Amino acid sequence: MRRFILPGLVACAAGALIALLAFGVAHQGTNTSIDAAVAHGRRPLAPNAMLALPRLGASGDESLVALRGKVIVLNVFASWCDPCKAEAPVLEQTQRQIEGKNATVLGVTYLDNSSDSEQFVQQHGITYPVVRDVSGNFVKSFGTTGVPETFVINRQGRIVALRRYQLAGNWLQQTMTRILGQSA
Repeated sequence: MRRFILPGLVACAAGALIALLAFGVAHQGTNTSIDAAVAHGRRPLAPNAMLALPRLGASGDESLVALRGKVIVLNVFASWCDPCKAEAPVLEQTQRQIEGKNATVLGVTYLDNSSDSEQFVQQHGITYPVVRDVSGNFVKSFGTTGVPETFVINRQGRIVALRRYQLAGNWLQQTMTRILGQSA
């Protein structure tokens, strides 16, 4: 009788493990993250579009819904971030190229204080609008946990491309050429 106990326990454990694995696979569902949606060709709505964020160094606020109808390059950055410093000229050049085409870059500061962010904007000659995410809830709704991150939002308010790391090469230029070439 004793010789059957150990094999029986092993068989039960193996059966439970197989059942747990089958349950997990069956209930896995679809990954609904922004990254997965964009990777599969879907265009999720930009989250928190109605949330108004205060403008950096200016009065008033800005929201994605107020910019609806424009293509938006939403860039999440912080003044202390070296990759953010490296990509600032790319974003400013993009702003100059797209501003007359019903499009804009929108900077969003994250985990940064206002005076440091304002100094960053001045040092890098940033002319595009910059807002402050004081609570961090806006950028977190995009799944952001670090900086820099860039999201391209079409005129209908849908995310069509993203980079969760420093912009490099001509990805942004190619993306904007494609998006701006599409009908409104």
